[in-house]
Amino acid sequence: MSETKIEAEVRSSFGKGAARKLRAAGRTPAVIYGHGNATRHIHVPAHEVALALRTKNALLELNISGKQELVLVKSAAKDPVTQVIEHIDLVEVRKGEKVHVEIPVHIVGETISGAVLDLEHKTVKVEAEATHIPNFIELVISKDHPVGHHYTVADLSVPQGVIMELPATELVASVVETKAGVAEEAPAAAPAQPVVTAQKSEETDKK
Repeated sequence: MSETKIEAEVRSSFGKGAARKLRAAGRTPAVIYGHGNATRHIHVPAHEVALALRTKNALLELNISGKQELVLVKSAAKDPVTQVIEHIDLVEVRKGEKVHVEIPVHIVGETISGAVLDLEHKTVKVEAEATHIPNFIELVISKDHPVGHHYTVADLSVPQGVIMELPATELVASVVETKAGVAEEAPAAAPAQPVVTAQKSEETDKK
């Protein structure tokens, strides 16, 4: 994962009113912590950060007063209505440092006809070098595997240098039958038999 270069500025005013003014000016408030340093308050360009945050575990190279710092996005608070990023938490990292993060699971392939994949883990916890965090980890599935097949952590395609923090036997996904698949296997209903109604002959009616 390559880092996104961002121009950041030290934040000198605080409170909800000051934060609103920053956001109105196209800036997003943020804090930096980590490595035993005191928490620092900054603000960054909202549009550039929003683009960077499209990738989980975004790595940013901040330029703060002429000094470059590497940070990892740990969390972002969004307005529930507008979805505007209101605040982000950043953790200071260094090249070569190992970090613990959650990585999305990316499915490659298709299941057998009449079945779907039930994903137990949409993300998995890993340990990786701060500047080499993968965007996702692949799970390759096959049409050859029947309904009821289980995919575990051992089936994931883990990039070199990444260490899984889940046991190899941990269930990641299962192949389950769909309602359509069940309907296809159900025996066809026997055709309805015509109902024969006995009719009295005209001679019997006359009697």
